[in-house]
Amino acid sequence: MLEASSLDTAVAALREGGVIAYPTEAVWGLGCDPDDASALTRLLHIKRRESAKGVILVAADLDQFAPWLEGLPDEHREVLAEPQTQPTTWLVPDNGRAAALVRGEHDRVALRVSDHPRVVELCRAFGGPLVSTSANRAGESSAMSADAVRRIFGDELDALLDGPLGGHARPSTIRDLVTGRILRA
Repeated sequence: MLEASSLDTAVAALREGGVIAYPTEAVWGLGCDPDDASALTRLLHIKRRESAKGVILVAADLDQFAPWLEGLPDEHREVLAEPQTQPTTWLVPDNGRAAALVRGEHDRVALRVSDHPRVVELCRAFGGPLVSTSANRAGESSAMSADAVRRIFGDELDALLDGPLGGHARPSTIRDLVTGRILRA
């Protein structure tokens, strides 16, 4: 059974192409290096998620998304920099930086700056954004605890960074940066 990992162990697993679990604002998440195609493929396989759907990237701050934001107009950058009252994932036009498995069949990449202490700590220690998708099999309920992650995934994961959820009742709002349209409230 997968035991709780230290921050260093979780980061080492990410750097070695691993898939990890960690608490987020509302549910437990699965993550990997967004630039590692093998890790992304494995994460999608573990989750049983269609690659066409794409995944969200999460970061400690907007600066960690700099390569994904190159060429973005200033007015859109200003919107991204505005404080949000709840976790918000922005659909940002892909500038060619996002891997196909991150983007899926879309022309946008999903980016969220997190204020969850464990997510921030993990992204800072890793040195950049991570994939952040709910810890569940496709179509099933998201894991709400480390024990639920263990029950769902057993030993399929490489690390489990324990900690409390962020206290939000729902996963992040998903909003299109260009149109302002809300796709998930």
